[in-house]
Amino acid sequence: MFTTLAVSQVDDLIYGVSPNALTLKNGLVIGGGTVFPEINFTLPPMEVTTETMPEVKTQYREMTKGVLDRAKALHVPGLIVEIELLPPLTMHPEWGVEVTKLVLDLMHDYQEKFGLKSSLRITPNDIREMVRPPHMAGGYLYDAMMKSFRGCAQAGAEMLAIESTGGKEIHDDALLNADLQSVLVILGILSIRDMTRLWQDIVAIARETGTVPSGDSACGFGNTAMVLAERGYIPRTFAAVVRVATVIRSLVAYEVGAVGPSKDCAYEGPYLKAITGYPISMEGRSAAVAHLSPLGNITAATADLWSNESVQNIKLLADIAPVVSMEQLVYDCRLLNAATRQGKDNALTLRNLHVESDSRLDPQAYILRPDVVIDIARNILTEKNHFLRTKRSAREALRVLRQGIDRNVVAIPSREIPWLERMAKDIESLSDDEKEAWSQVKHRLDLDKILLADYNIEK
Repeated sequence: MFTTLAVSQVDDLIYGVSPNALTLKNGLVIGGGTVFPEINFTLPPMEVTTETMPEVKTQYREMTKGVLDRAKALHVPGLIVEIELLPPLTMHPEWGVEVTKLVLDLMHDYQEKFGLKSSLRITPNDIREMVRPPHMAGGYLYDAMMKSFRGCAQAGAEMLAIESTGGKEIHDDALLNADLQSVLVILGILSIRDMTRLWQDIVAIARETGTVPSGDSACGFGNTAMVLAERGYIPRTFAAVVRVATVIRSLVAYEVGAVGPSKDCAYEGPYLKAITGYPISMEGRSAAVAHLSPLGNITAATADLWSNESVQNIKLLADIAPVVSMEQLVYDCRLLNAATRQGKDNALTLRNLHVESDSRLDPQAYILRPDVVIDIARNILTEKNHFLRTKRSAREALRVLRQGIDRNVVAIPSREIPWLERMAKDIESLSDDEKEAWSQVKHRLDLDKILLADYNIEK
């Protein structure tokens, strides 16, 4: 377990620079001083079957060639392509491998002909969710997912990632009920156990194939909370606390061997960077093609890769949507890198402008401030186990939100102020003992939705 911060000074938690930078096979360095675009694209609404696979490959060929052409035209120094494999492409690993080879062939061709350096991150879908209740600890879907990782790695994908979902079976209900105690137990016990097992297997495949075990994302937890808050179903303060509470769960990947860059939709990334020193991918304003958020600018403040999240291959006025997203990412990265070339003072000025433009307007943005991140992360690491760290994360998030209110530097709707006290009481009344904490919340959960044996937990 990490016990000290890799980035302990606020001015060192900045975009483009990570203490443990990652050097890829073609020489691209992530976290070495330059922010690179990470483009992610996917199919338009269509079925993926044996019969449609020729059209699937045509779509991926069009998208890949389009973004590479635009990157070349805009003089991009390097880029990352991420393919998030759709469920059918993961359930049939050979299909995902076909897509991987097709995309890589084009990427290699552009590097040889035009010197455009690029690298592929492959993200199989967590298809364990395809059955109810999900079998998280094994079975044919788990085996297909691992076969997909191995096959795509052997085909040449350099980075392996996933948006894993262990614990989500019952976490969604906890979110909708704004049940913080259940959220903390699920994230701090169940998700931890799933992450440990899953990432041990992913890291083993990465070492076997000579690839990079990059990172995970609490998208199914923290981003679900963010979307629910955006729609008014739960308080924004609650979503902010949940966001910080996801950090320890995502940190497990690094404890067992991941080395970054983290997944773009892991908005907990700044905490992971501060704790581990590994580079992170982030998304913000350029990810509006995939989802809305109150975090459009502040996420760029600490990014080493800048992503669009994902965009479907549909035609816009200018070009297909992936090409448009590529251009948006390129111009964002240009500005960040131009400030870096002007010296650290200028880079910090731009970083701070990104921070100040968002952090006062929403508690979910406020808890991503670099000064707040380092403050909270330092205190989290004083706890001795994952569950206590998860509880401490929530407690620290409440503390900094209260301080922000007292200093009048974060806007929180008056109707949400009582939630701060309510959440504080929930945290303090939750046992520090894992078994006792589980006993406190289990009667509020629909246990028919989950196979507890997969988490080594008894009803």
